[in-house]
Amino acid sequence: MIYSYALIAILVFAISGWILSFATRHYSHVDSMWSLFMAITGYVTAMFVTDLSLRALLVLAAVTLWALRLSLFLTWRNWGKEDHRYETIHQNNEPHFWFKSLYIIFAFQAILAWLISYPIYSAVSSQATLQWLDYAGLALFLIGFYWEVVGDWQLMRFRAQPDHQQAVLNTGLWRYSRHPNYFGEALIWWGFALMAAADGHVFIWFSPVVMTFLLLKFSGVSLMEQTIHHRRPGYSEYVATTNAFIPGLPKRKQSDHG
Repeated sequence: MIYSYALIAILVFAISGWILSFATRHYSHVDSMWSLFMAITGYVTAMFVTDLSLRALLVLAAVTLWALRLSLFLTWRNWGKEDHRYETIHQNNEPHFWFKSLYIIFAFQAILAWLISYPIYSAVSSQATLQWLDYAGLALFLIGFYWEVVGDWQLMRFRAQPDHQQAVLNTGLWRYSRHPNYFGEALIWWGFALMAAADGHVFIWFSPVVMTFLLLKFSGVSLMEQTIHHRRPGYSEYVATTNAFIPGLPKRKQSDHG
């Protein structure tokens, strides 16, 4: 029942984002809302739990840190402009996109976020004592948070240089993975699932599996790399030497063998 209340709160927040789009004529702000949808699940759950466990407090702190950081970063990155993905969705769904956007963009992402946030609900509502899985999950969260934050920061600094508009970032964390920020995001959700495992339903594993799939095949790696080869001439060489997702030591170029 509590989990259902979280969905209601998330949908109300999503509708507010939809109403905001009437004034801005943009839809990218749903990206800034995405992580906050997840945090809402944790906050609503906490409102109905009379005695919050140490696990609950740790998860609430973690999800707040992650959600606020990601929301503020995406708000700054998208400020005053529309993401090309939403421009394409807009063009492909006229006429009356002002209404269609309610379910194509806002309600869809709200419901998906609610489903994915189940481990947060499970962990916050749990009264089980802390176990080694909780510490392993917290460690995964911290490692993932580091990879996501540092990866985003390194890319932001790189893109801020005028002579890097068509260059490829292959230093720092980007030396070991073509998408270290997405790798970090996946680790964060495996961490949340582990922290919910002591008292959680099997459905907790839906969250990290779906998030990893989305990051690899839907909205992350796959989508980003569809056009990047045309925009950055050196990217093909980067692909040949660097893992797409899971970090690894750079491979030698084909010409270097033998």
